[in-house]
Amino acid sequence: MDLGRNEQISGVAFNEKPEDSVVDSNTLNLPALRLFTRLVFKPMTTAPSTIYEFGPFRMDPDRQVLLRENRPIPVTPKAFETLLVLVRRSHDLVTKDELLKEVWPDSFVEESNLSQNIFLLRKALGDTAENRQYIVTLPGKGYRFAAPVRTVTEQGDTLVTQARTFTQIVIQEDGPETSQALKTLPIPRKPGRGRKFVLSMAGVAMLLALGAFLLIRTRVPANLGEKGSILVADFANMTGDPVFDDTLRQGLSVELEQTPFLQLVSDDQIAQTLRLMEKSSNTPLTPRVAREACRRANAAADIEGSIAALGNQYVIGLIAVDCRSGETLAREQVSASGKESVLSALGGAASKLRAKLGETRASLEKFDTPLEQATTPSLEALQAYTLGRRAMDGIDTVQAPSFFLQAIRLDPDFAMAYARLGTSYRNLGELGLGIENTRQAYQLHEHVSEPEKLYIDGHFYELVPGDLERSRQVFELWAQTYPRDWTPRNNLGVVYATLGLHDKSLEEYRETLRLHPNALVYVNLAFSYLHLNRLEEARSTIEQALSNKLDSPNQHLLLYWLAFLQRDSTGMAEESRWAAGQPGVEDMLLSSQADTAAYYGRLGEARNLSRLAVASAERAERRELAAAYEADGALREVLLGNEAEARERSAAALSLSDNRYVQFEAALALAFLGDDAKAQHLADDLDKRFPEDTLARCNYLPSIRALLALNGKDSSGAIEILRTAVPCEMSLPSYNLPMVALYPAYVRGEAYLAAHQGREAAVEFQKIVDHSGIVLDEPIAVLAHVGLARAYALSGESEKARGQYEEFFALWKGADPESPLLMQAKADCAKLR
Repeated sequence: MDLGRNEQISGVAFNEKPEDSVVDSNTLNLPALRLFTRLVFKPMTTAPSTIYEFGPFRMDPDRQVLLRENRPIPVTPKAFETLLVLVRRSHDLVTKDELLKEVWPDSFVEESNLSQNIFLLRKALGDTAENRQYIVTLPGKGYRFAAPVRTVTEQGDTLVTQARTFTQIVIQEDGPETSQALKTLPIPRKPGRGRKFVLSMAGVAMLLALGAFLLIRTRVPANLGEKGSILVADFANMTGDPVFDDTLRQGLSVELEQTPFLQLVSDDQIAQTLRLMEKSSNTPLTPRVAREACRRANAAADIEGSIAALGNQYVIGLIAVDCRSGETLAREQVSASGKESVLSALGGAASKLRAKLGETRASLEKFDTPLEQATTPSLEALQAYTLGRRAMDGIDTVQAPSFFLQAIRLDPDFAMAYARLGTSYRNLGELGLGIENTRQAYQLHEHVSEPEKLYIDGHFYELVPGDLERSRQVFELWAQTYPRDWTPRNNLGVVYATLGLHDKSLEEYRETLRLHPNALVYVNLAFSYLHLNRLEEARSTIEQALSNKLDSPNQHLLLYWLAFLQRDSTGMAEESRWAAGQPGVEDMLLSSQADTAAYYGRLGEARNLSRLAVASAERAERRELAAAYEADGALREVLLGNEAEARERSAAALSLSDNRYVQFEAALALAFLGDDAKAQHLADDLDKRFPEDTLARCNYLPSIRALLALNGKDSSGAIEILRTAVPCEMSLPSYNLPMVALYPAYVRGEAYLAAHQGREAAVEFQKIVDHSGIVLDEPIAVLAHVGLARAYALSGESEKARGQYEEFFALWKGADPESPLLMQAKADCAKLR
């Protein structure tokens, strides 16, 4: 017969495509080579070959193929030989010694090798412990093949070829790492007209030379894991069905992300690279575009996928290409019997491609959760999830939840959709919804891939019980297992910032930026510099992000606070104008403007701005964030002298949400008001509901209880209670919520004043002044000056006391004239003269 383009001959593929005219060394192995040489140099005879059939299976010894209903079943060569011995002697006892001699004639091997082969065969044939249809164990003796076996003879094919030049010969693997050779073999036909296989002497010489060369120079696949990252291109969707658009690329990414061996170029890195190529970030990643983006991103290779419909079948192809040389590194092709089988087939193809790219068997076995199990068996759910991930990666957190909710509606068991939804809500300040969905993800986490499990567990401990130490341990394990993944490092930075360990947080964010310079990481790094009062470095970090065309709402919030700390009213106004009218964004700036107005003593203006922030959050359906703004307003009002407004705002906050953050602020405000009964009730409820919460135990509860002790005239008791708060008094909430920091230091300072220990009180208030990058425009930032003045006065340092009062008056030169705090401060300062 004439050999056409790409026709497979017993595992040997001949290809004349000029762009693929290289020997693909990644598909070569010795078992395949031996099969190849057997086929080429077998005796030229027309003796019939024997094929064995049993149940739905067909076994072809010549081609070393095991088929089930004409679909190849991958088994190792030694397992195949073991099965062949048993099948040829069906219904007879075959002792273990006989099997060992037949399968390993020239080697001494342990009996465990035989047991492993039997295990693999039973798995391939579907035998279970309860139902041994095929291989039966005879204890102490050996094995017997129990199923009836039919023998079919096929006239040996003899292939005739014309003199022609083949530019490529690819020998497919027939080991367990890949079943590509098996899947491309022709299905044995019924006896019919034979065809002759004739090779010219030149052809024989060529193949012999090639065989010798390959035997000498068989190489293992190039280890891409040591060379760099991989870019996943868009799939060429030739089915006309839009459900495959983006979905298969996301599915393939999930499969590849679970291995530490490979690192993917992220979507936001790709978008940034496309912008540098003067293309839209939405430009389709065709092979040409993908290869250029791959080179610019300094990646090692790109993976190009395709899907086509063939009747009721879907054919999925994957090819890994060196994006510099254009050399094909590996390829894989599989078929799916229907749409519902596409994800499963894709996952299998991706696993085999990983093997061909050099990943070890041990790694593949450990990090190879089936794709439909790691994500979802629903293509439609995966499509919605993909859109949600894209929204999150684009820092469009406002729109992301709607996509994840759609994915969950389509597949209620989609663990990662719950996890991402929880993170999205948490980023929006919707803490209760974040907890609810993160808890649901945790309940479904047993069957996800390893990195997804680490993602879910780390966020669960951080968000649900609030156990930051266990969360830190999970993220540390994640970072050790996947050292090139930026996500665990970024999350470690968040945990350290939440604990108030800002130097450690800075280290993690720097490492994260090295691994993955995206908008989110730039913002987090800039915030770390801000919290450490390194304002110029914070600004230069944001400017670097903007120069790289990476923008996000939190960058503008940070620029607002930088302008505040540098007394730049023009800069603050510019950022406020930027946010105006943007749903889900303007409320953050309105809340910050309210705190700034209060910092300067303009309480009426602050009250109006705070109400606008609440209304904006409610319009954006961010109920819990609205509650946080109400609680923040209550604390501001009571500290600056308006008790009636403080009570009203506390009640409004608690009517909207009872999450731990809102409850803490409301309880603190009520304790400052002297409403001890309500404050105590809220503190007890926090203690009961969150027994493992790190911040509740070392910051929130000590602050409330110390204040209650102080209200009871027990200043020494208040000071003792606050000892437990020292390790995390610099902590910050890890959610997009109003800043509430250093209250343990403020309450401790008030306790020392009550105990007439002026010097000790001055130390606490000075902490607040010195950490302006943490307290920002909180009420205690300005009250610290009044506290310092009182502490110095108590210590007899009148000049220092007057200096602090003057700083306070300078800040409040435009304050509401009837402010009780201002009038009291003027009276106290007058006594110093």
